[in-house]
Amino acid sequence: MYVQKVMGRKGQSITLPVSEQDKAQLEAIAREQGMLWGERPNISRLMEAIAHRELLIGRNNGWSETRIKALQQSIQALIDAGHPDSAQIIIQLLLERSELPNLLRSEFERSLNKTLAPWRLEVDQYIRLQTPFQLTYQDAAERSWGFTIRHAKIVSYERRQYLECWCEETEGSRELPELQHNWTLRIDRILDAALSPISGQWRSNLDELEVEIHLLRGLAFAYESKTSDIHNEWLSDRDPPVRRVVRKVSNTFWFFREVFRYGEDCIIVAPEAVKSGFRQKLQLLYEYYGLLEMRS
Repeated sequence: MYVQKVMGRKGQSITLPVSEQDKAQLEAIAREQGMLWGERPNISRLMEAIAHRELLIGRNNGWSETRIKALQQSIQALIDAGHPDSAQIIIQLLLERSELPNLLRSEFERSLNKTLAPWRLEVDQYIRLQTPFQLTYQDAAERSWGFTIRHAKIVSYERRQYLECWCEETEGSRELPELQHNWTLRIDRILDAALSPISGQWRSNLDELEVEIHLLRGLAFAYESKTSDIHNEWLSDRDPPVRRVVRKVSNTFWFFREVFRYGEDCIIVAPEAVKSGFRQKLQLLYEYYGLLEMRS
């Protein structure tokens, strides 16, 4: 059996001799990764993804019993500490590896199926395969909203799990115009059996804004850089020292909550729309305290 890889006009044609069994295995991998031509698995797209390092190739060496035992203990410790969502994330990562013994794999699969609802598994599959989808969501006022999602990821904020996603719909958004397509939906408010795949393109990321903050006093020295930071540097002309951080932000709600924690040691410098939005929140807080003093 020969598999022919045909490149574009400026590329080359490659023919690979493989057995029927190997061809079937390649097609199975292509299907798992959502690389299809119509409804058929596309080996050519699979090979392109490997060449572009969209899929990483590595040896599946066996893990030692010590390592596997440490992972089991870590998962159990997370569950005992009241963080089952974090334990589920680690279990999902481990199930994607081939090093797990079959007995332990079955145990993890049973544990995952007990804690994750079928719709949640479906959401995870859409994200993994980069398949746009629709869902129905219920907000805190028990109103139902329909969202068309073209990028999503599961994130954790303050001990809760959320679906952070780019949606076509913007009605009801309180975000800045540049970020109105971004939504953060609580996982436990996604309605059961209200999911369906749709056609169209998957976006590579959420919409983002670059925000500049200045960190003062002790925070300037204690700050730990984040993956979303673009620049992290000291301003040499300031006394006392000031740390300048420029970061990509996709959600001002959670960004403002972080800045509130930093208190007077953090100043939003730019852009003006973000700085103004935070200033309004501070003004409201100031007015609330003024009312409390008047009533006391």
